[in-house]
Amino acid sequence: MSIERVRTDSSWGEAIGFSRAVAAGDRVLVAGTMPLIDGVLHGEGDPYEQTRVALAHALTALTPFGLGADAVVRTRLYLTHARDVDAVGRAHREVFAAVPPATTLVVVSGFVDSRVLVEVELEAFRETPEEPDQ
Repeated sequence: MSIERVRTDSSWGEAIGFSRAVAAGDRVLVAGTMPLIDGVLHGEGDPYEQTRVALAHALTALTPFGLGADAVVRTRLYLTHARDVDAVGRAHREVFAAVPPATTLVVVSGFVDSRVLVEVELEAFRETPEEPDQ
């Protein structure tokens, strides 16, 4: 089985050593993604906008593998306030209504950047060619 990695554009990638996405066999895993693009927080104070931006950024990590939202089989949504579930859920539904993945919502105490309200993870499935018997 081959493993393919997509490096992150985040400064955290080098600092702590992680990839934005890793494909192993038929699975593609996208690391926790915050609503930060080029170090700029999008949607400060707005959980809907932060979720929308984080999901879009996470889905972008699937494009090197030729995948999109329809390949996502699991999402994890981490949020800092239970009061934001409806807003976060609305943004998630807008992306995945036609292809709903298994989803987990978890309320956490906070993130490295205290302005961040939401972080998302994705797991996708891809068809891989059969390996010949040896």
